[in-house]
Amino acid sequence: MAKDDSSRVEEVAREDLVMFINACLSSTGQREFYDDNYGQKVSLSFLHDYILGNYRLLYCRTLAAGINHFNQIQIILKLLETGKETKPENRWEENRLITETLHRLPSHRAWNLLLQIRKRHINNRRARAIVRDYLASRGERLEFDAVKYRSKLQAIATHHHLKLEKELNSFLFRHWQKSFATELFEKFRQGYYSASAIYNLPYTIAEGLAIKHKIPRDIFLARIENQMTVNEKLRLQGSAEKAGIAIAIEPHRLSLTKLALYILSLSPDIRQQRRDELHHGMENSARAALKHSHLELGRVAIVCDRSYSSYGSSEKRRRPLGIALALHYLISVCAREYQAFWTVPTPDSLLVTPYGQTDLATPLLSALIWQPELVIIVSDGWENDPPAATSELLRVYRQKLDPQAKTSIIHCNPVFNPDDLTLKRLSPFIPTVGLRDAEDLPVVLGFARFADGSATLSELEDYLANRVKQLLKIR
Repeated sequence: MAKDDSSRVEEVAREDLVMFINACLSSTGQREFYDDNYGQKVSLSFLHDYILGNYRLLYCRTLAAGINHFNQIQIILKLLETGKETKPENRWEENRLITETLHRLPSHRAWNLLLQIRKRHINNRRARAIVRDYLASRGERLEFDAVKYRSKLQAIATHHHLKLEKELNSFLFRHWQKSFATELFEKFRQGYYSASAIYNLPYTIAEGLAIKHKIPRDIFLARIENQMTVNEKLRLQGSAEKAGIAIAIEPHRLSLTKLALYILSLSPDIRQQRRDELHHGMENSARAALKHSHLELGRVAIVCDRSYSSYGSSEKRRRPLGIALALHYLISVCAREYQAFWTVPTPDSLLVTPYGQTDLATPLLSALIWQPELVIIVSDGWENDPPAATSELLRVYRQKLDPQAKTSIIHCNPVFNPDDLTLKRLSPFIPTVGLRDAEDLPVVLGFARFADGSATLSELEDYLANRVKQLLKIR
């Protein structure tokens, strides 16, 4: 192969992998403001199959690149489905990455993944070993899982012919002739027959039994609140309000991005009344998010898109705006100097709402005049007031005012564009990287140098290999 042809092959491979990792950082196959969920899922599925078929080892190593849970699950399933294609020299690493990723997933996502293995009729030796090891790793938590994910565990155990401890087996398969020695199993058995006993159970289990016992929704929500997790309380805010029930949310127990989304779900009047509480909650969550990353920045400006499209969709309500608000707080606690510039100026970021057209050029110009070391633009990339103004501004700035790129500029896009299988870019002069949660900023900043095309394929391969070593704690 000629040198030019070899270089072109490497360039295509680098572009493919950058495109794939960007998609895995931002997309979860859900509806966005400009695109439906069908287009998202079809485009994402094609990307997974394409990268798996052409770069299997690097596809597997993407599990260590800080991508979101949705895409981690898709990668594990596709690797398990195509285990025969794994090269012998890569099998150990692939197995370790699958196992480590599975064990790091939140329990509800892990059980959904194991159930997908059954639904896809994956029943090879490796899949059975991974499922068996996961159950063994749960230890005492398996009792809780058996109650909360009873139907899933039952289906998984049947599919893989798992040998379960006697009482666990009796509980899952309804051999309830007598009481259980395991306290949680007995509470479920009692709740199955007695309406008053369901309030000792986790919310998700009690909810099904409440329907069975025909308990009115408002009474059930009022009495089960103490059994809800933080995420369940957050998810049920809307339905609880309709039922006339106020469910208390403890801001300090929410992650940074989820807290930002919760704040944006409140009316401006309530946000104003609780401003000090919410402000301190965001600052504390931002510090907690940075606890293990040790991210330290210099003079930083952030340009935040609060246009109407930042509302997101019915599935991802206010998520683009929530990420911008969360990043505002995250950077404010890790930067030496910091200033935020919104598309429509706001006196208080906690009171921000989706509003107006997308004019990114004006706040970006203000940010550049401030002379920061780093500019982070948070936007879905659909600039329309006027179109392409930011691209022209960046062209002039890079070519005439800052040709040596002393000021780093990064576009963080929380929205995957299924039409061209990538993220909508603002300009070819700056890198565009995917971002689903503000907490992923350290990962995104480390990946940005590959998105601007300045790094080679070998550097990207080294980056992924080092991420694998960190995840698996290999020296």
